[in-house]
Order: sequence, then C-alpha cells, then structure tokens
Amino acid sequence: MGKFVVKQTNTGIKFDLKAGNGEVIATSEVYASEAACMNGIQSVKNCCVGDVEDQTVEEVVAVKHPKFEMYLDKAGEYRFRLKARNGEIIAVSEGYKAKAGCLNGIESVKKNAPDAEIVKAD
Repeated sequence: MGKFVVKQTNTGIKFDLKAGNGEVIATSEVYASEAACMNGIQSVKNCCVGDVEDQTVEEVVAVKHPKFEMYLDKAGEYRFRLKARNGEIIAVSEGYKAKAGCLNGIESVKKNAPDAEIVKAD
C-alpha cells in the first residue's frame, strides 16, 4: 500500500507519494504551510481518477481536468503531471526512459493514492 510522506524543506513543506515498494511515484510543489500541503494531498486523492492526455503523440487528444498529462522533457524522458479540476498542477513524476514506465507510474498513482496513509518524514 502506498503512502504520502510529508517532509519539511528549507523553504516550506512538501509530500512524496510512495508506492508499496518505497519508490517515489509523484512529488508535490513546496507549500508554505502544513495545512496547504494536506489540502494538496487531498486534491491528489480526489483527482487521481483522471484520464491520461498523451502529449507525446502528433495528434494530442485533449482531456478534461482532472487529468494526467504525459509529456517529453528537455532530456527526452517521459514525465507526467497530475492537474486538478481547476487546472493547477498538484503532483509531478520523475523522468522515465520509456513511455511504458511513465504509464505504469500513472497507474501506480491511481492505485496507491486513494487509500494511501499520510506519514511525516523522520
């Protein structure tokens, strides 16, 4: 089972969504307060049911928010960002060498986020 790990940074507070194996599958922005971070976690839980908008193909089919946007970064790696109903980015992935890996990451968020416990980092 996945978990949201909340941790303090130099500039605020953020979360990582980790799969059952401990791998980080999505990361948040840095929030100014713990309450804002908790709202972000709830938003990911609510919005992780969204469809995938594949921006790596020639003919992009637009998908309504909430959605996962899959795209290629400057290094040529596949990434996704989860956007809330209002279009705000609420979680992002690391880079994946293969498109299949990125799609697996999205499926992992969909599977793990809804029931993930929230823990504070040590």
